[in-house]
Amino acid sequence: MSANSLRACLLASHDSALLSAFEPLLRNRCAEMQIALSAEAALAAMTDVPAPDLALLDVNLPGMATSQLLAAARADGGIGRFPIVLISDTVTREWLDRLAEGVIDDVIPFTAASGFLEVRIEAVLRTHRLALELERVSDSAARNTQMDRLTGVYNRETLLSMLFRETDRVQRMKSPLSLVLFDVDDFGHWNSRLGAEACDELLCQIAARTTRLMRSYDLLGRTGKDEFLIAMPGCGSANAAMLAERLRLEVFCAPFHVAGETIRLSACFGLAVSNGRSPLVVLREAEQALLFARSAGPESIQCFGNDPQDPPPPVTYYTPSTGDELMAW
Repeated sequence: MSANSLRACLLASHDSALLSAFEPLLRNRCAEMQIALSAEAALAAMTDVPAPDLALLDVNLPGMATSQLLAAARADGGIGRFPIVLISDTVTREWLDRLAEGVIDDVIPFTAASGFLEVRIEAVLRTHRLALELERVSDSAARNTQMDRLTGVYNRETLLSMLFRETDRVQRMKSPLSLVLFDVDDFGHWNSRLGAEACDELLCQIAARTTRLMRSYDLLGRTGKDEFLIAMPGCGSANAAMLAERLRLEVFCAPFHVAGETIRLSACFGLAVSNGRSPLVVLREAEQALLFARSAGPESIQCFGNDPQDPPPPVTYYTPSTGDELMAW
């Protein structure tokens, strides 16, 4: 085994003969060696921050029962946080059950030869590393199915699923939930002028700017090619309108730099408030409000239930570099 391949190991036993047999083996493996002489001391070491990378526990430790120690050690960090190996010459049904549940990772007899112990510990560590890698890959795959691949925000299906859960919560808490639906004005024009790759970059910049204005528990998803939806738990229509205004000013009024050009975008915003109703109903209302906003003209903000806004005066945007007219109403 390579020296110091682990940061810290815990060896918990009150048996001097067991400590003498296992300690040299672990010192060859770990940079830091911790010895615990009681179950309480072992628990303190396993729940400390940072936790050990490997724990070997004598089932005859004085103090609390081993089953109680294991339950307490796994309670906060969850199964699999670090490998735990029991040292026992008797493999009981209880230990077999704990192995099957993943609460412990192996049971090693005290009387085993040192070479056998090295092989068993190495197998435990290798299995643990593989499990962590599998968990990481699984989490990454699950995240990839939830996120929009281009912008990194939630995709439509995931956001709707989260809205159902959030609606259940606001129903229990009797708190508001607002939706802000917006899309970029005349995005097809930009796609024709700048190309698909540059417009993909624009969408990524829009998503990044929007995220910076949101609270940590707000939800953002891409619901169409150039359409985004924000869910705001705990916010009524007034707060939603304030966010829409900030988006209009801080996301879209600020110039975008893409494909060697500096351009100005605008967007329309449709708002709706849940009041504990189905997310599908509220989303349809936000879509209706967005239609009213589009009919009113660029940069319009419309809340469902309010009278549609009057159309604003025509506006024209130019590129600073060439003076070409890029967008006009």
